[in-house]
Amino acid sequence: MATTFVYLVRHGEQSPDSPALSELGRAQSHLLGERLRTVPLSTVHHSPVPRAVETTSILAGYLPDVPRHACDHVTDRVPMPRSDPPARYATFLRDVSTDERDDGAAQLQAAVAYLGATGESDRHELVVTHNFVVGWFVRHALDAPEWRWLGLNQANCGLTIVRFDPDGRATLVCFNDTGHLTSV
Repeated sequence: MATTFVYLVRHGEQSPDSPALSELGRAQSHLLGERLRTVPLSTVHHSPVPRAVETTSILAGYLPDVPRHACDHVTDRVPMPRSDPPARYATFLRDVSTDERDDGAAQLQAAVAYLGATGESDRHELVVTHNFVVGWFVRHALDAPEWRWLGLNQANCGLTIVRFDPDGRATLVCFNDTGHLTSV
């Protein structure tokens, strides 16, 4: 059995007045593409939300031979913990609309199982997604309480890597690496 590496990226910065990327978000995406162009990626999974789709389209210019597809597993959602989170998060969670909720984080647990699966050979999977999804994967790798993703903030086009071993263990390799973004 082999290892799966999941490269998690929050989409580029969104324009404040549209669902498209801002000029900075496009620049961030190009710099990330330069950073990833030599990684032996197997597939690019991306959220179907426009800011993730646009980020992925820019990355595709640097990863021309890597197949990509919209992946509902990593769409923007809020994993609602089954356990009681600290009081400081209660107002935020109470105000999450029903259509944004992932009750008990069932959908994100399915995303971890799907993307973190191991096989006969090593895989390197790129996931262009959203802040809370990245936070959930980090929480999973650290075996932290269900609400702990709430305290994590991923920079736009920051890079987080989680390694999944055949025994099911997940290890956080890096979190929110933004070294490639120094020129923006």
